[in-house]
Amino acid sequence: MTDLQGKIALVTGASRGVGRGIAHELGAAGATVYVTGRSVAAAATTEGLRGDVNGTAALVTQSGGIGIAVRCDHTRDGEVEALFERIRREHGRLDILVNNVWGGYERFGDADFVAAFWEQPMWRWELMFDAGVRAHYTASRLAAPLMIPHKRGLIVNISSGDEGKYRGQLMYDVAKAAVDRMALGMAHELRQYGIAAVSLYPGFTRTERVERFASADELAGTESPRYAGRAVVALAADPAVMERSGGVYKTGALARDYDFTDADGTQPPPFTF
Repeated sequence: MTDLQGKIALVTGASRGVGRGIAHELGAAGATVYVTGRSVAAAATTEGLRGDVNGTAALVTQSGGIGIAVRCDHTRDGEVEALFERIRREHGRLDILVNNVWGGYERFGDADFVAAFWEQPMWRWELMFDAGVRAHYTASRLAAPLMIPHKRGLIVNISSGDEGKYRGQLMYDVAKAAVDRMALGMAHELRQYGIAAVSLYPGFTRTERVERFASADELAGTESPRYAGRAVVALAADPAVMERSGGVYKTGALARDYDFTDADGTQPPPFTF
């Protein structure tokens, strides 16, 4: 087992899905993990998807780490600032930031997600960029001062893509490309402080939303949310992670590089469109 005892991590948007899986694996590696989201006990999304920050924090603790639930809307700067002030007050540093929060799938059924760009509602742009790109930037700019004095740290932007191919929906494509470019820019500016920044592409993942809407055939080719979590743990434990800073990595490719498997013992290949 990879040992991240003593490490302080933050996973944004960790009520469910990939964020929950990442927090779970960081906990299994022994880290103290702050988990954020808007959902609290007994709350659900508009689609009825269950999961909340309290449940994820409990899972982290049960797995061997220390889970700390924080209700936070990452589109509200004051709430995000209070979150980082709490981390500073309680620990004085942050070792790992996983920018996972993503609002782009909210109101999924209110308008055709893959409609042509000229037919897309502008509220969808706001969801993808305010609760996605901007949220990642806001968290990263507040995390950096907690890492810089210690000359170490890791920032992981959860993104999606496949070797520069068009992602199939214009708003989505632009948002994810921006997230990747952000990691590149942060890597450039943080390199002198020994802080790495990367983008991570999970594959087709069995999140609560996917399990609700995907067919049985589609689910057969999925990976669990913990697979991405194991990729984050491997990166965080790698003493040579600075060599990867600024890059974009698929979970399946990192599994081969670092020799880890999904929770069921399989090693799903890198995802391709």
